[in-house]
Parts: sequence; C-alpha cells; structure tokens
Amino acid sequence: MQLFYAHKIEQNIAWLDQEESRHCTKTLRKKIGDSISFTDGCGKIYRGELIDVSKKSCQLNILETIRHDQDQKFRIHIAIAPTKNISRLEWFLEKTTEFGIDEISFLLCQRSERKQIRIDRLEKIVRSAAKQSLKSRFPKLNELVKFNEFVQSNDTSYKAIAHCNTDNLPHFKTQISTATDMLILIGPEGDFSEEEVALAMQQGFEETGLGSSRLRTETAGIAACHIAHLVHT
Repeated sequence: MQLFYAHKIEQNIAWLDQEESRHCTKTLRKKIGDSISFTDGCGKIYRGELIDVSKKSCQLNILETIRHDQDQKFRIHIAIAPTKNISRLEWFLEKTTEFGIDEISFLLCQRSERKQIRIDRLEKIVRSAAKQSLKSRFPKLNELVKFNEFVQSNDTSYKAIAHCNTDNLPHFKTQISTATDMLILIGPEGDFSEEEVALAMQQGFEETGLGSSRLRTETAGIAACHIAHLVHT
C-alpha cells in the first residue's frame, strides 16, 4: 500500500499539501478519478478518489475508512538530547516511529553538543517513516527545551532517567511491567551530569538502566522504545 498524508480533512473532502501532491502527481502520475490511500496521522487510514489535481494541492473525495486504529494500551514518551551528528537523531526518529512511539521531546543538557534543531525537518522524517511503515498515528514532536525546565514541568505516572553514572541500576524492563504511561530521559553523548540526575530524582524520576552495554544516545532511545513494546505487547 502506498500511503499519503492528508493535512486537512473537512466533512468528506481531504487535501494533500504541496509536497504530497507533487509526489502524487509527478512521481506516481496519479490523475483525476484515481483512488489512493491516505492517513490523517491521528489513527485513521482512508481510501479516496482524486477530484482535483495539481502540483501544489490535491483534493480527494473520501470513499471509505479502511482502518481506524485505537489507542494502544500503553504510552511511551522519550525525551532525548539531540546528537551532534543530526543524521543519528533522524535515525532515532525513523526507527522509533516505526515501532510506534507516542511523543518525543528534545532536551538541552549541560553536556549537549547540539543546541539547535529544525523541528519542521524532523517532522518530515517522522511523517515519511510513519507512511512507509503504514502507521496511522504520528508521534508528537516538541521543541527543544532546557533540561531543568522539562523535568520540573512533567507529571507522568512512571518517569525515569537513564544514565551510566552509577553501576547496577535496575533495568528499565523490570520497572515498567505495570506502567501504562511512561516517560524516559535519554542524555547526550557525555551522559547527564550528576547534578541533572539529582534534580530529576528530586522531581520524582527513577534511575534506570538499559543493560550492561554502553549505548550511544540514539541507540539508547531506540532500545527504550523497543523494550516498552516488548513488555506491553
């Protein structure tokens, strides 16, 4: 199935944006009367008939709802420090989207090497990964925020900070068996500072580990997402 994304739906009409329309008309050479499958990014996949076609915008008449995915029984939110090499962060976004992550936040930490991100570009990475893996729900992406501000403004039933400052930390998989709403913090290449770990714990975060291996930032984020799915599915 070739899946498109409709950024706007009103009543029985859906619209593709310029990028999606260009792919539809120029690459796949779709024309008026052809049917395509598309998602609203919020849980539904539709089949629609093209009724107006151009490079800048395409309109579709919705013929049927092919799939309506219910919310999964658990929720995973990863807050991660963007990597210096942006391609590694994009790889993390792609793979966790394929697994089915719900929300991603970006942290500015004491040891962060990347202090700026382009959220619009990252949203395109997520959209592409979701369409390729036939996901009907797109994860929410949040703007870069200072670590101190983030940990003081989040109230989740289970929240943890993964770090390597201490040996023999309890494993993430053993802590989330009964958790249905999870938030885990993943630090930069140099890990969280001791002050950051202490602040997170003061705000109710638990210390957690992801195994005996020392993982790269993006690998740790993917591992946490995968573990959550293994435990809860």
